[in-house]
Amino acid sequence: MNHERTNAVAAFVLVGGKSTRMGRDKAFLRLDGETLLVRALRLAGAVAGEVRIVGEAKKFGAYGRVVEDVYRDRGPLGGIHAALLSTTTELNLMLGVDLPFVEPRFLQYLVREAQESGAVVTVARAGGGWQPLCAAYRREFADVAEQSLRQGRNKIDALFAQVKTRVIEEEELSREGFSAEMFRNLNTPEDWESAQRGST
Repeated sequence: MNHERTNAVAAFVLVGGKSTRMGRDKAFLRLDGETLLVRALRLAGAVAGEVRIVGEAKKFGAYGRVVEDVYRDRGPLGGIHAALLSTTTELNLMLGVDLPFVEPRFLQYLVREAQESGAVVTVARAGGGWQPLCAAYRREFADVAEQSLRQGRNKIDALFAQVKTRVIEEEELSREGFSAEMFRNLNTPEDWESAQRGST
């Protein structure tokens, strides 16, 4: 469904994080013969004309254009902030590298809803909570993120109440034929083993 890919959207794969629970860098773990990084870049490329990596340039520079955090070691909010500062595109998809089961069709749905609603953030609330690392953000969210980071606050979902947010609830996902299971992320070796068993 590459016809849904658009230059009106940029995508960013967030590879930051220390992967302490996994014990090694999640981006380079392999699933179905490809690394999680390559898989995430492919997923993001299904909807965006341009895909960049948010992380360390020296580690990930060989895989594409890299954006580095302005506020270092501040978690995913720091990554989203850096991505939005670097982009020239109004609408931007953020995708965590450890979400290998997200469907391209869902990313297309997410982007469509973001475009139609005009919301600053378009995000699912499913699978036990918010999914801010599989969400669409407009550039103006950088200001809200900056303010929060300056105040030493790193929580992303706490900021959704401050801007126009289009929430995709679990009921809507089901209605559209999506399962909240796709937001299962890989944090521990156990998650990893389970994912490998499930994908074969």
